[in-house]
Amino acid sequence: MHLAAAAASRRILELESQLGVALFERLPHGMACTEAGRALLAHARGITHTVQRMQDDAASFLGGDLGVVRVAAPKSAVIQFLPFDILRCATECPGVRIDLQEMNSQEVQQSLRRGTVDIGIYEGSLGVVDLPTAPYRSDRLVLVVARGHALAKRKKVTTEDVLDCDLIVLGESSAISVALERLAEEAGRVLRMRMRVSGFDSIAALVAQNLGGGVMPEAIAREVAGGSRFVRLPIAGEWAVRHFVLCHRPHGALSSAALGVLQVLAQNAKPESRK
Repeated sequence: MHLAAAAASRRILELESQLGVALFERLPHGMACTEAGRALLAHARGITHTVQRMQDDAASFLGGDLGVVRVAAPKSAVIQFLPFDILRCATECPGVRIDLQEMNSQEVQQSLRRGTVDIGIYEGSLGVVDLPTAPYRSDRLVLVVARGHALAKRKKVTTEDVLDCDLIVLGESSAISVALERLAEEAGRVLRMRMRVSGFDSIAALVAQNLGGGVMPEAIAREVAGGSRFVRLPIAGEWAVRHFVLCHRPHGALSSAALGVLQVLAQNAKPESRK
């Protein structure tokens, strides 16, 4: 919907009059949301998401599906675990369409809180969401370096070795980046971050040129850094073993399709697995 500036201003004034509270602060060169405005914006976005879900579900049923289930997960889980579990869901929940959304663990938690996804998987060290949860899977992190790197002849590395490296890392909100930043802070050090990239394949490409080391899940490292140019080093320390959580909206808020997908994911969970 497109409104002229004057019409939009009038709508805002009418809404402020109805609510009895200022939603915007009028500034010399524009407007800024007040605290009340930000609160209302969150509600408005929730309504927008709900309407979108209604439209998607209706379209799904019209197309012959039995429903749409929205699942959010970080890149690590999408690559390592979900292809197998979604295949199982397709077999055991025929007619159900899974809308898989890749986002970092913090964004998964936010989406669960907002109710914009039915089921979420996130890295457990980031804390819990006030929703039903269960253990899902585990993985182990390794340090990937080029064959000519100073650490390449090691059998394994310590946390201190990792912090001594120039690192190529994922975006600042990724669970691995958050963990590395936390480790550096606890050690009273500054993380030696050389570059930020968006994917594990990009990390591997830069590591191959000996531009730094990269921390990634062992199973993913085998795929993207499995050639003779790379060395994959296990990392000693509890932080290098990650535990993923399966979280979902309350059962009463889930459709029968979502409940079916949730049941398959829960039945196939392997909390102690390390691919």
